[in-house]
Amino acid sequence: MASAMIEYPGNVPVWVNRDNCKACDICVSVCPSGVLGMRYDSTSTLGAIISVDHPEACIGCNECELTCPDFAIYVADKKEYKFAKLTDDAKARQAAIVANNYMSLDQQGVK
Repeated sequence: MASAMIEYPGNVPVWVNRDNCKACDICVSVCPSGVLGMRYDSTSTLGAIISVDHPEACIGCNECELTCPDFAIYVADKKEYKFAKLTDDAKARQAAIVANNYMSLDQQGVK
């Protein structure tokens, strides 16, 4: 059986195989530190795609990777990347993303 893993691109905590992403937003809903968001994308079947907006806040919890039903998102190994600590700012950003229907806060006002 072939591995669903894509190669680590280096020097990033989280990366996405956009070909596998079907915009279910499960990964965004489980991220405790507001790293991820959905972005509008007219080329996507559902009109959105996952976006890694705040990689510097990734704590390496692997929740996004573990809950993705389509093997579309990956988290670096703790031996390959130095992850952040969970901060109050990151928790607040995640709460705001959830309140924004999982859409990226970096594109508010874009519809």
